[in-house]
Amino acid sequence: MYVAFFGLADKPFAITPDPRYLYLGAQHADALAHLVYGINDAGGFIQLTGEVGTGKTTTIRSLLVRAPAQAEIALIVNPRLSPRDFLQTICEELGVALADGANASVKLLIDRLNGYLLQAHAAGRRVVLIVDEAQNLDTEVLEQVRLLTNLETESQKLLQIILIGQPELRALLNRTELRQLAQRITARYHLLPLAGEETAAYVRHRLRIAGATREIFTPGALREVHRLSAGVPRLINIICDRALLGAYTQDAHEAGTALVRRAAGEVFGRRVAPAWLLPAAGSLLLVAALAASAALLRLRPWAALPAAVPVAARVGTAAAAVPALPRLEEVLKRSGDEVSAEWAFSGLLKLWGGSEVPGATDGCAQAHAQGLECVSLRSSLAQLRDLRRPAVLLLEGNDGAGYQLLLNGIGAQSVQLQIGARSVKIGIAELSQHWFGDCLLLWHPAFSPVVQLRPGMHGAAVRALRSQLLQVAGAAAGSANAAADANAASDGSARFDADLSKLVEDFQRQHHLAVDGIAGVETQLLLDARLAAPGTPLLQLGPD
Repeated sequence: MYVAFFGLADKPFAITPDPRYLYLGAQHADALAHLVYGINDAGGFIQLTGEVGTGKTTTIRSLLVRAPAQAEIALIVNPRLSPRDFLQTICEELGVALADGANASVKLLIDRLNGYLLQAHAAGRRVVLIVDEAQNLDTEVLEQVRLLTNLETESQKLLQIILIGQPELRALLNRTELRQLAQRITARYHLLPLAGEETAAYVRHRLRIAGATREIFTPGALREVHRLSAGVPRLINIICDRALLGAYTQDAHEAGTALVRRAAGEVFGRRVAPAWLLPAAGSLLLVAALAASAALLRLRPWAALPAAVPVAARVGTAAAAVPALPRLEEVLKRSGDEVSAEWAFSGLLKLWGGSEVPGATDGCAQAHAQGLECVSLRSSLAQLRDLRRPAVLLLEGNDGAGYQLLLNGIGAQSVQLQIGARSVKIGIAELSQHWFGDCLLLWHPAFSPVVQLRPGMHGAAVRALRSQLLQVAGAAAGSANAAADANAASDGSARFDADLSKLVEDFQRQHHLAVDGIAGVETQLLLDARLAAPGTPLLQLGPD
């Protein structure tokens, strides 16, 4: 949408791990050097760790591009496997023949793998095993990984192993029972979030790769991006992408600090305060507290004060009053098939009074047969709050697998998700680590199929659009006769004229949509949600 507006070749802040956009700052260059070392030199294990979103997967993809021609790489991205399945996956990645693989024992798989490694060594090839999300490896599988390093000649290991994972991997390998494996790690590297100057360089780098010929973010905006993202590349991408979209909708060719804050607010689903407001608010609270204390001391003598409550007791009471919300990753692990597309979509369809026959036809086709339309969006919690409709969220787990959950409520600090027959609350900050805006909604359009309504068109759909916009505008202005005015207008012109285009633009501007005067699917969907016909499902909004 905004690519042509800024003169770019493609979207610079997509969250897919595209090696072209790898920013080789000091620490990413060091990390890549560690991995290249692991491919070119014989040794034990190489360990690379980093928090979610710090660029581990992108670094892996860059390594694959830079791998020497004589290297053969087996990449495992979902290590939640049994020891036998783990070995079989390695063989499959390397193309080791397994005619009887379905019934192969662990011993047979190791023998086949050892034979292949010996042949590769004789031919001068290096074989490397890369395990992503290695913090999810079971202890038994890790022990099998250690045993694989026993495959060697008199002078060289036959298999180089690179373990990549979140910080939990370090804690996992520090266990006593895994000390033999930990002792074989010859190189360790931990990716940290970017510093302030690195964040600015990272943003400029991605814009330059995408074809930008000038500065788009102001220096203040880049500082704000760093503050709000804490230097995590994935969050930098999401905030910057949303900021560019916001600048496009405002017809602005430069993104400033206020626009970045609003973009972050849409991403996190809450209002984001300027950096200067936080210390100022703290100072005001301190002054107010001192003033209140002085007033109390004037009113009450020391002897009348109650006994002090120990800090530990006060903290314990507060903690008991506000129960901790579960981690989303743990919820996904415990939920099984209930976090699949079938469960989530079936639940959404049920809210609209429909029903799905599993496996009969595509879910959206079944919804269409029942008078409903599917809409796939790249959205934010702030936009979903505005839409007020339940939605299926497409999530990514720490294991890289996709999950789908039904969103049916948004609070100030948490969201409510429907998983099977139960409802679960998850913190918004926790959700933002796994949800990057992809979602699916249902709605009941007045006219099907849904088409873009634009100037020059005429007919019943245009007449209905005018009526809805007048009704919303009247309600926003506090008109007691908004519905009557809209009904009267619906009897008038059914042509999409300049007045109707102005109504569409005003509505789009008010709700932060692309202001083009054309009532596309997103505009019609939001308009339908603002009027919310009786009996249609709505999100539960409000405090946690």
